[in-house]
Amino acid sequence: MATSLGFRIARLPHLWRSLLDRRLAPLGLTQTRWVTLYHLWRMGDGQPQCDLARAIGVEAPSLVRTLGQLEAQGLIERRACESDRRTKRLYLTAKAMPLLEDIRRVADEARQEMLAGLNEDDIERLDRWLAVIENNGLALQARDQAGGAGD
Repeated sequence: MATSLGFRIARLPHLWRSLLDRRLAPLGLTQTRWVTLYHLWRMGDGQPQCDLARAIGVEAPSLVRTLGQLEAQGLIERRACESDRRTKRLYLTAKAMPLLEDIRRVADEARQEMLAGLNEDDIERLDRWLAVIENNGLALQARDQAGGAGD
């Protein structure tokens, strides 16, 4: 049982993204694009590109191509930061808003379907358990990084 738990935890994000990819494909969105748009929406306008990259979990140069595509589609604008011209800040356009509502709706529907059979108490309990596992993992990661710093 315990040996399959790690595999199950690792598999869930892949299942989730695959499900959303299929359902968002008719909107002309690749995974990279919808993930980028959704994160920017949740973080709010004016985010530096590097902060968005960190939130998504990609290197900043990898994000530049996606941002260029989103900008070409008229979904985002990149503006130079007033205090540091090298830094680009990101803004959603009015054209992006209906698309983001569609992404939210599709994600909400998929979430409800994936959590079918669980009541609110189950979901809250699962969320707490996942938070404990995540916090343990973050603590282990920090400890391992600190331990490897002097090597």
